[in-house]
Amino acid sequence: MRTLTKEAQAAITPHKAIELLKKGNERFINNLKFNRDMLQQVVETADGQHPFACILTCIDSRTSSELIFDQGFGDIFTCRVAGNIVNEDILGSMEFACKVAGAKAIVVIGHTQCGAIKGACDQVKMGHLSTLLKKIQPAIEAETETQANRNSGNSQFVENVAELNVKLAIKEILDRSEVLAEMAKKGEILVVGAMYDIQTGEVHFYEEG
Repeated sequence: MRTLTKEAQAAITPHKAIELLKKGNERFINNLKFNRDMLQQVVETADGQHPFACILTCIDSRTSSELIFDQGFGDIFTCRVAGNIVNEDILGSMEFACKVAGAKAIVVIGHTQCGAIKGACDQVKMGHLSTLLKKIQPAIEAETETQANRNSGNSQFVENVAELNVKLAIKEILDRSEVLAEMAKKGEILVVGAMYDIQTGEVHFYEEG
């Protein structure tokens, strides 16, 4: 598998970028990973990088984007933070990834059985974690299907909140970043959501924007 060049990156459309991720995840769940010379890719990316996508995902140790999408050095940018929440630093990183470095898609990925989501559902209080979990509160408030047992013991409630958290993160990206919103409006990038199943390894993409 060849390392991405600037020319190869430029030829990738936003929809193609999402397709590349989907195909990579299909290889992953079928244990058919591309044969890559990682050390060679280190050498080939030493003077520059040309990733085709930017991924926002959780810090969960089971959700490495490079692995679940079968990507190599220089293929994707990855932002990782508990609960895949959005803040100014994440937005700045995404703006760099897309506007400066040429990435064609932003994907916000939640995952099943997310500890941060569970903590937010239970209103956990612990140091700086409390501040982070407050950013998930809008998703909890937006979940109106569940009337009882609105806590981490209700697995369906947790998964509903996780999905809403992804979708609200996408809205926040486009609402707060004029740079990314303008690029999306012009069709220069796609901003989409997805959910990773920690039991199967499969990434389910939500409808593309």
